[in-house]
Amino acid sequence: MALGRLGVWYSTDKLTGSQLGNLAKTVEGNGYSALWYPESRGYESMSLAGYLLSQSSKLTIGSSIANIYARDSYTAKRALISLNDWYGGRFILGLGVSHIPMVEGVRGHRYDKPIPAMRAYLDGINKDVPAGEALPVVVAALGPKMLALSGEKSQGAVPYNVTPRHTRQAAAILGPDKILAVEQKVTIETDANRARALGRKELARYMVLPNYRNNWLREGFTEADLANGGSDRFIDAMCLWGDAATVKKGLRAHFEAGATHVCLQPVHADGDFAARDRMLEALADT
Repeated sequence: MALGRLGVWYSTDKLTGSQLGNLAKTVEGNGYSALWYPESRGYESMSLAGYLLSQSSKLTIGSSIANIYARDSYTAKRALISLNDWYGGRFILGLGVSHIPMVEGVRGHRYDKPIPAMRAYLDGINKDVPAGEALPVVVAALGPKMLALSGEKSQGAVPYNVTPRHTRQAAAILGPDKILAVEQKVTIETDANRARALGRKELARYMVLPNYRNNWLREGFTEADLANGGSDRFIDAMCLWGDAATVKKGLRAHFEAGATHVCLQPVHADGDFAARDRMLEALADT
């Protein structure tokens, strides 16, 4: 699959059906190559992929991520193949182990050790795939072991909530010829207080999840950086802000560090989709 350089990540659960269609058309109309979406407490991942594919004509649609506890590997593989048969090979399956609250609290499953669980799932996905062929599958990987597994058993990785420092390390672990599709939150806002308030609100739900906290500590942030909603240093790294030129410079830092694809996530006030669309237009030529 030819995945272009610049895409968009967006939290789709906040949108109605018509709003989802408008988002897909806006992303495609601005020339982005891909639209990535999560699987949380709302839309089911494969159903949502089908709808987004139906609302676009050239856009690659990527799950970032589909929860491996939501469906067995055989079902995920058949969905991947079906969607690509129906929509011209435009779907890429991003897989992740999710988080304990989403697996045990919401779904009622047992959360297993991440590396063995993902390895077994990828083995199921890859079962009976002819030698020399590779399905369009990537993995949500943060730590070095999951990154290595991503390079071994999939086409690459889709890290989330990371900095260019992590991107450089991930590129070295994955090696050449692998997808490294990095998410980066952005807001075109030149007032520091307003920009950081938006960033803190967006990041609040991630600050309590061990998988992210552990990775931020590996990246060099401290417990003090992660306290009380996040230090300015931490928020500025997680959510790029400033005028369009400043934000573009921050996005390019991921490419310079080895990313093959960067998916920007526009951060805006609740319901202010006009601000989202202005950002997408302003950053499309990064």
